[in-house]
Amino acid sequence: MSKTLFAAIVGCPNVGKSSLLNRLLGQKIAIVSPKPQTTRTKIMGVLTSGGTQFVFTDTPGLHRPKSLLGESMVKAVGDGISGGDLAILVTEPTAKSDIDVLRPAEKDILEKCEKLKIPVILAINKIDTLESKALILERIQQLSPLFDFAAIIPVSALKSDGVDELLAELEKHTAESPHFFPGDAITDQPERLLAAEIIREKLLLHLQQELPHETAVLVEEWSEREDGLLSIGAAIFCGKSRHKGMILGKGGETLKKISSSARVDMENFFGCKVFLRCFVKSREGWQNSAGTLKELGY
Repeated sequence: MSKTLFAAIVGCPNVGKSSLLNRLLGQKIAIVSPKPQTTRTKIMGVLTSGGTQFVFTDTPGLHRPKSLLGESMVKAVGDGISGGDLAILVTEPTAKSDIDVLRPAEKDILEKCEKLKIPVILAINKIDTLESKALILERIQQLSPLFDFAAIIPVSALKSDGVDELLAELEKHTAESPHFFPGDAITDQPERLLAAEIIREKLLLHLQQELPHETAVLVEEWSEREDGLLSIGAAIFCGKSRHKGMILGKGGETLKKISSSARVDMENFFGCKVFLRCFVKSREGWQNSAGTLKELGY
């Protein structure tokens, strides 16, 4: 008998949703960085274990949108919730204050789940940052009266603590159903988009402050040679012309570092040699261009 569960991974920016997805799958498919709003669109990950198939949807952090891109990201959160059988709300291990036990965005998510009658598992992430287990219990006692959670699971996506317990809880919510993806599938993301996301992750890691959020990546060239080499050409869009030099760096050194680290990750992921050429283009106000957002897949 085959069983399936569609689960949306939701929460505020920078709580570790993508890290949790990668840990659940046992393989990295979603980019991660210390910067908030790293994830910009829905990313689907597939885990097939025996007769059970889990289909996870990683969503952007819920925030107040200030551009068409932001509106697209918020829509992706709503679509992820409404398209799932269950929601995994990822939250941090400490509250901002005694008053703000849950953030406004988290309350909005719970209200939406309640209206849709979707069960919610609360995953308290980053428990590895706490000084004692007593603090985990204190956080659970804070949160449990606020919503009729299907379960509250403390986890550490970084250390893999609690992940097996989370999967065991998810198993309880599976339903008899044919599998929607082949048993060896890990994501529905096109390879070009995965390559673009790898480059964007390196931009986030190598560039400082808000500049990475002014950038986007579009793979414009993709060819596989007879000798097995994968040749990729990618355009890095920057929102302001003055940012172009900052991305390039002195003598092009910053862009070389970004491209080199991205190429290594691509070779590991795609399992072949990669020739990567990145170039920078200034595209003013791309975050508010419906045409550019569609071109980028947002």
